Amino acid sequence: MSHRIVRVVSAFAAALVGALTLSLPGARLHAAPPAERAPDTLQARVMGCAACHGAHGEGTDNDYFPRLAGKPEGYLYNQLIAFRDGGRSYPPMNYLLAYLPDAYLKQIAAFFAQQHPPYPAPATPRVDAAMLALGKSLVTNGAPERKVPACAACHGASLTGMQPAIPGLLGLHADYISAQLGAFRYGTRRAASPDCMHDIASHLAERDITAIAAWLAAQPAPADPMPAAPAPLPLACGSVPH
Repeated sequence: MSHRIVRVVSAFAAALVGALTLSLPGARLHAAPPAERAPDTLQARVMGCAACHGAHGEGTDNDYFPRLAGKPEGYLYNQLIAFRDGGRSYPPMNYLLAYLPDAYLKQIAAFFAQQHPPYPAPATPRVDAAMLALGKSLVTNGAPERKVPACAACHGASLTGMQPAIPGLLGLHADYISAQLGAFRYGTRRAASPDCMHDIASHLAERDITAIAAWLAAQPAPADPMPAAPAPLPLACGSVPH
């Protein structure tokens, strides 16, 4: 037998022994483990939202990333549609949602609506007592002479929102609330016509917006944080189905 044949037979024998060895129980103990796959659940999919909004939608310390948890499903769905279709402008959200279908956005909205993590501690006010008193008055009584209804008339007596599509106002940073009122006022955030929030914010002065935001951010969560049942509104809002 030539040396070449010997080498071929030896190589074949080594391969055969290796294959048989790998087939024995326990032979793969030192083999590389298979790559672990993430669970294909909605909770796993929405982890892309967690960096900004928290794993359960509780919000984060960043002033401009709001709490999503427990808000009415209809409200959350409307906002996802607005970010996808341009009604709200924030490039990371616009990019993230650009190609997601309505049915998937409804699933995301339902997921966060069903989350109920604890609310954060109330913020320490950064304004004086007179400003807080103005904020409380506008939130609870409005300013009828300026066609400004009370925030509580639409967002619920406990300010935890109203079904099916009005958000709660508690657990939010003052800067976020102020920024959203300003966006409604100047039209950079839009809602379905008639855009009631634009109409209301247009009658608010800068001082009013600062006062409302500061007072709301300083309020503790109520014992029952669930959104209120539907009730008649003081003005027509296109985002709220009749």
